[in-house]
Amino acid sequence: MTTKLKPVDVVTVGVGLTGTILAKELADSGLKVVGLERGGWRDTHPDFDMPHAHDELRYARRHELMQDLSRETLTFRNAIGDTALPMRQMGSFLPGEGVGGAAVHWNGVTWRFLPWDFETRSRTLARYGAGQLAEDCTSQDWGVTYDELEPHFDRFEYLYGICGKAGNLKGQIQPGGNPFEGPRSRDYPNPPMKTSHVSAIYGKAARELGYHPFPAPSANMTRPYTNPYGVTLGACVYCGYCERFGCEMGAKASPQTTVLPVLMKNPNYELRTLANVIKVNLDFDRKRATGVTYVDSRGREFEQPADLVLLTSYVFNNVRLMLLSGIGKPYDPAANTGVVGRNYAYQTNGNVTAFFEDKVFNQFMGAGALSMMIDDIDGDNFDHTGLGFIGGGWIGAASSGARPIDFHPVPSGTPRWGSEWKKAVSRYYNRAFGITTHGACQSYRGNCFDLDPTYRDAYGLPLLRMTFDFRQNEYRMSDYMTKKAAEIAKAAGASRMNVNPRTGKYSIVPYQSTHNTGGAVMGADPKTSAVNKYLQSWDVPNVFVIGASAFPQNGGYNPTGTVGALTFHALEAIKTRYLKQPGPLA
Repeated sequence: MTTKLKPVDVVTVGVGLTGTILAKELADSGLKVVGLERGGWRDTHPDFDMPHAHDELRYARRHELMQDLSRETLTFRNAIGDTALPMRQMGSFLPGEGVGGAAVHWNGVTWRFLPWDFETRSRTLARYGAGQLAEDCTSQDWGVTYDELEPHFDRFEYLYGICGKAGNLKGQIQPGGNPFEGPRSRDYPNPPMKTSHVSAIYGKAARELGYHPFPAPSANMTRPYTNPYGVTLGACVYCGYCERFGCEMGAKASPQTTVLPVLMKNPNYELRTLANVIKVNLDFDRKRATGVTYVDSRGREFEQPADLVLLTSYVFNNVRLMLLSGIGKPYDPAANTGVVGRNYAYQTNGNVTAFFEDKVFNQFMGAGALSMMIDDIDGDNFDHTGLGFIGGGWIGAASSGARPIDFHPVPSGTPRWGSEWKKAVSRYYNRAFGITTHGACQSYRGNCFDLDPTYRDAYGLPLLRMTFDFRQNEYRMSDYMTKKAAEIAKAAGASRMNVNPRTGKYSIVPYQSTHNTGGAVMGADPKTSAVNKYLQSWDVPNVFVIGASAFPQNGGYNPTGTVGALTFHALEAIKTRYLKQPGPLA
């Protein structure tokens, strides 16, 4: 039996990066807001206290902060004709669970997507013609431009205290920054991170080859910082335990270190943990959401009525809830009709490991975003004529902390175990570093989400089914970028190198990135998008779907900064327009 609760103004489904910002701003405006989080509560103290904060086995191998796949997972196949099987253990990506979500265990690299990224299709057609896009490519413009989002990028960067060096201030190129970035209204709120020995060697080699190296934009604080909400973050100590870990210093920007300390004191806000939302409830006409239904840790079912429903969970859950609730028309790849589940995209990564005989690096010290990068091979920053692909990405060398279980580089041809492997690990542990190529991924007709007809979760509901594989565009792009990375490694003096471009079918098993996008994409046409430019459902106007699920395709960057900008963009529309006159905004 379902227990019906007292109505509230707003309910957020998920209490991570997007859900905390929206809840704080709307509660401050006087609205009653309930945040529903399927995981538990956690905070810097006591959850990330030393010494267990640096337990690599617990967090990096056994995935303490990640989704419980025994209760809910997804199924995967490479192509429509394949049989999808459940993902039984963490592999290619690591969705978070619990208060703060994936913004707790991220590494901190924080980009603004390029102006080109928001107008990918129209700009590609204008410069190269229709032949530059594959016939089954469904990438499209976002319905919003970089210039429209710039104030929201700025606001997110100042909230999360991002550290970096501006490369384009109001159209004026600045030395030491990224000259390819879109114009920004002011510099980062904090200076960039220290330059490691790896960064210095990589930067010098890249510069000698004519590239424009700059320090990665980072959410790992370079100094104590108090954000506009009055919350103070600590300074990074370069311990090397960022990605897959919480931060014991309170120095990595997350909901815990930027928003929750003030949000939890607001009497208009109520947080309910271990509350798994299973459906958005719709009225008889299916044109308005009346609230949500969730199940608590004891298996009890509750209905939470609300005037405004904000889907603020991870990509997979946002899309799955829309499909389970009947919000928008499900995508049919055979007919190429429908919108919910359309345009899933991922990230196209490659790497080069450079080995040295005459250089030694301090591998113990580092941070998630301590890196030197180039952006010359990203977006449309270079001429793609005759290359057979569009897009690109950043190429960078990171000093993220060489943890003992995960880091043991050896040259190709080394035995995988035994005395020779041990000698190689001992020799090259502090004489090697990786160069990452972090590439874009276009959307295609066959890459999508739907509900699996066979497998169900712990509540008896269909699992989300992912269908995905890379295409020739991504393989060619990865090969091109990885060759450039190898040239930089050679210029840096590497004696040997392992060169690994993206090849073969996509596999869901080895970790690659948690940068999943699409499925509830934004746009100007309801025939090809699930939400409008304000992330409002075309079909149910009091439902907003906030997150990387809105990306029509993936750029070459880590998505967090753009997710933050979209959050503030939607927030402004809700506060200044929707609340004054509820209804469609576009």
